[in-house]
Amino acid sequence: MAENPQIAVLTMQEAWRRLRRRLRTGPLHSLRFVGSAPERLAVIPPTLHQGDPFVAEAIYAGSFHLAGRLVEAGRGSIFQAPSPSDEFSAELHSFFWLRHHAAAGDALAIRNARALVSDWLRHCSGRLGGPAFEPEVAARRLIAWLNHGDLLLGTADYEFYRRFLRSLSAQTRYLRSIAQEAPAGMPRLMVRMAIALAGVCLPMPSGRAKASVQHLADELDRQILPDGGHASRNPAALAAILAELLPIRETLVNQGQPVPKGIYSAIDRMLPALRFFRHADGTLALFNGTGACEMQLLAALMRFDETLGEPLSNARHSGYHRLAADGTVVIADTGCPPQVALSRSAHAGTLAFELSSQAARIVVNCGSPQPGQPELRRLSRSTAAHSTVTVEDRSSSRFAGQPQLDRFLGSPLVPGPTEVRVEEIAAEGSERTIGFDAAHDGYEREFGFLHQRRLQLSTDGAMLSGRDHLLATRKPRGREDTKRAAIRFHLHPQVSVETIGDTARLSLRGQLWRFSADRPFTVEDSIFFADNSGSRRTLQLVVEVDPGLTPEVAWAFERMS
Repeated sequence: MAENPQIAVLTMQEAWRRLRRRLRTGPLHSLRFVGSAPERLAVIPPTLHQGDPFVAEAIYAGSFHLAGRLVEAGRGSIFQAPSPSDEFSAELHSFFWLRHHAAAGDALAIRNARALVSDWLRHCSGRLGGPAFEPEVAARRLIAWLNHGDLLLGTADYEFYRRFLRSLSAQTRYLRSIAQEAPAGMPRLMVRMAIALAGVCLPMPSGRAKASVQHLADELDRQILPDGGHASRNPAALAAILAELLPIRETLVNQGQPVPKGIYSAIDRMLPALRFFRHADGTLALFNGTGACEMQLLAALMRFDETLGEPLSNARHSGYHRLAADGTVVIADTGCPPQVALSRSAHAGTLAFELSSQAARIVVNCGSPQPGQPELRRLSRSTAAHSTVTVEDRSSSRFAGQPQLDRFLGSPLVPGPTEVRVEEIAAEGSERTIGFDAAHDGYEREFGFLHQRRLQLSTDGAMLSGRDHLLATRKPRGREDTKRAAIRFHLHPQVSVETIGDTARLSLRGQLWRFSADRPFTVEDSIFFADNSGSRRTLQLVVEVDPGLTPEVAWAFERMS
């Protein structure tokens, strides 16, 4: 198959990367990363993450609810308890949950946090292997320990103080040694951010500290696109990066240290891009791995955005379009999938869109589920989980579908759309709309169709009209004619649907919208994955057609009140 060469190359690259990392750590790792430790932390960096004191209470009672799984530690160490999933192990060893102890802030939470760190030092620090020392996990742990240094060291005894600082230094040396061997994309960037933060917080030669910050700036130049999007095309990646990058910048400034231009430039591009992906209710559009939003974090990040005016309408490098008028927002995926090495979380949602009005979400994509649910994760990545067109229930991009490859590579996307053509629609005569025409070739190789979609939003925000056209380019070889295509419009769980004749009335938060199409439609069950409380049942509007007989369908969402 055409995707085999890409998967073969990616498999060899991943195997070589893991081998290089193993050689860098090697059997003498206990000697390689031992060295002098500082007497104290030079500075405690701020953090934008907020915690929940009730979670800290549960952890004190021995209940660890991480990555969708619950483990009771009992009388033993949680770090020696059997792990229910790789995702649980990653969350446990990242210590991201220390923010809950910081939110509690009482003596009991402080003692418990220190005891758990001490437990990790006793059971896990002596062996550079397993989930605890995966590059991204180790980087997140280093950041968490530095962010909560005051919590852990404020009233600590001398023995713990020294062990903690020695471990911080050793973990920094470890990350510095494997930084280039970290997986491409977010893991490598997280490692660079952790090393840069350690360079500011741990007393070390000024040249090394400056080099670590410059390496971070260089990595940002590689991963942050000119329009501010991330190379993975995941809107949530921007929030994750900014949550760690902004405190690094603030710490450098407060310490009177120079901030490389690359860091300033990346932040200045990412903040408007993050605003580009926000709906009116403050949540992020659900594309390419974005799931439930941490609203407090998004609000904190937006306070750093000093740009004025509306976001761009066309994020050309990231491959997205945004239409906004009088409180109505439409965000659409108009780009090709990211490169294979960065597509482990990417979705097959080309030309999908989302619609919101005021503080109400109307049309959505299903979003990404919480960690630890591999079956739902694969389902959420399919084209059918997006508000766009599917042909014969197939996705417009394929996944490397072998379980062994999934575990090794993370199920990257393989051949899908290779070209997405986009043209802005110019208003003519009395027509007062904004919009675009777009087309992708993800179904051409297998079925011989180009999917063309037109979206137009009226300038008063009261109507979104669309047209989907499956343009036959050739007769597919070795196949019968394609008999079925479906246009799906997934609805937010808060939307109530009532069919009235050949239209559907949508009720939500005091608003009424009407959906109509020039072909019959049905109301079917759907699943909304991107909810903080877990997956929720919802509905979808589905227009099914035979593309040979009905290649084009027109439809509209109109606000009634």
